[in-house]
Amino acid sequence: MIVASGADLQSMNSLLTTHPLAKQVQRYALLTTLVRHDSSLRVTPYLARRWAWSADHTQLTMVLHSGVKWHDGIPTTARDAAWTLTTALDPTVGYPRRLDLEGLEGARAIDDTTLVLRFTKAPPAIPDVLTDLAILPAHLLREVAPAEMRQAKWNSRPIGNGPFRFLHHEANRRWVFAANPGFPPSMGGRPKLDRLAIAVVDEPTTKLAALASGELDFAGIQPAHAHFVRRDSALAVLDYPLRFSYVVVFNARRPPFDRPEARRAISLAIDRLAIVSGYLFGFGVPADAPLEATQPSDPPKPPVYAPGRGRALLGSRPLAFELVTVGSGEAAMEQMIQQQLARIGVTVTIRQLELATFLERVQGAKNFDAAVMGISGDLELGYLRSLLDLSGVRATASGPALIRVFAETMPATFLYHARGLQGMNRRVAGVRMDLRGELPTLSTWSVR
Repeated sequence: MIVASGADLQSMNSLLTTHPLAKQVQRYALLTTLVRHDSSLRVTPYLARRWAWSADHTQLTMVLHSGVKWHDGIPTTARDAAWTLTTALDPTVGYPRRLDLEGLEGARAIDDTTLVLRFTKAPPAIPDVLTDLAILPAHLLREVAPAEMRQAKWNSRPIGNGPFRFLHHEANRRWVFAANPGFPPSMGGRPKLDRLAIAVVDEPTTKLAALASGELDFAGIQPAHAHFVRRDSALAVLDYPLRFSYVVVFNARRPPFDRPEARRAISLAIDRLAIVSGYLFGFGVPADAPLEATQPSDPPKPPVYAPGRGRALLGSRPLAFELVTVGSGEAAMEQMIQQQLARIGVTVTIRQLELATFLERVQGAKNFDAAVMGISGDLELGYLRSLLDLSGVRATASGPALIRVFAETMPATFLYHARGLQGMNRRVAGVRMDLRGELPTLSTWSVR
């Protein structure tokens, strides 16, 4: 079965990855997480088959499955989990959700199957980040210096312990995985698919043509193409909610967005309803704020569109900036933003970059004025803190208090909360996509 990705998967190292599809391949194919979400976003056992809290709720003892092996035959143990969590806490590594682990005081393996996590204060529940961070093989990565983790050879030639094992990777072309016959039945057993390929196809019309010809089984499609796909009896359209939003991040470290007034003016002048109706054909929810509800399907407050107020905030100062984005096509949404901001006298230059270059420039060098990017949400709102860090706006809040800080400081402005939209070849059966993403039920899919 072949799934299209708009860009290469960046890395298989869960300590480094931000690419949404790569994270799903880690969690649901190549690797395992300690716990996982069910379709209602309740935490359920996975690598950890059971757990118990101490009386004061500051210590969590997890008992892991004993029959899980890395694909080189070495057993997966609690020492792998302890190493992964301890390494994630090291700021030198750069784990994107490190701050979501700040309450974790330590992780220790008591024996092969017993993991003890100590917290500085009692968390309200099992931290959401434990459903996100896939466990890595300590015996293969512990000798890599934290500062050199991004250069580890394992990242592109990984050995995992999940239901699929890595076969090969051609940079910017494809990743190929095969079913792991030794995956424990208690964790789902061998997948029904023999082989999974992630093919890199970045041009929307090329992706659509490959889907129609049968070269691809799954492809994210543009809303404008949904009607065409529905007309093909061999294909189906899957439309599903996501914890995923598109934002414009402002670099507050330098002009023009070192001034909060400039950031707010841009936000007020963007017509999100026009973007959702004209660009997304309704497959999204206009938004100028984070999702506040536990269930992202709850409707957010209507966004504020007030270009006159935006112009007033700018006064007589001219404002021009470069808007960087990922892609190589028409950049239709970015052009809409460009035209909307021109109405209040703002000049926007659009620069499209390949994903790796975009990530290096925006997340690495912080060399940007403003950037359009998609970001995965999480139930603890830790992703808002990552946007604050990316922007350079300092804040110490956590949890729901982040929403208020976000509204006051405006490190980024939300454009819309996305819905998933996939074209699917009907030869694939058993498919379910939901708030967790595209691949959570991957092991049960089959090909007719």
